[in-house]
Amino acid sequence: MAGTAIGGLVGLGANLAPKVAHAEELRIKNAKVYPSVCPYCAVGCGTLVHTIGDKIVNIEGNPQSPVNFGNLCPKGAATYQLHVNPNRLTKVLHRAPGASDWEVWDLDRAMDRVAELVKQARDETFVERLPNGKLVNSTDAIFSLGGATIDNEWNHMQQKLLRGLGIVAIENQARI
Repeated sequence: MAGTAIGGLVGLGANLAPKVAHAEELRIKNAKVYPSVCPYCAVGCGTLVHTIGDKIVNIEGNPQSPVNFGNLCPKGAATYQLHVNPNRLTKVLHRAPGASDWEVWDLDRAMDRVAELVKQARDETFVERLPNGKLVNSTDAIFSLGGATIDNEWNHMQQKLLRGLGIVAIENQARI
């Protein structure tokens, strides 16, 4: 019955298609548009990043992309939130062992500390050869878990670095 009613309305010339806004009319005025790639997975969906001054004001799928033709998955469609979320950390926070409060560290200090701890863990646990003499040059004390916002180029460099350090426990979880 409902199908017949809808068919009758269409027959009378009613336009029942969802109203689709004209994208050109909704563009953010005075924004510069930069083509980019969604950071969430290895698919490489094309995006358009709209900026006014030095501020990102919109991110959407790129209809010219042969990968996604302007369509984005829910994570890709929420990419803008990566940049504007007021809960996003923008400073390095460190809490010393046993401390109850966080302190702000500058990035150089934090990176030096990470490098120091990686070297210490590697030096203390590095295995050159197994008891049977087999060469392994590895450490089981360090694990790397990548996430969905790491792009292919970074993953490639990370693999090279970690394998060069002898780290074998390397994983990437696209859902985190």
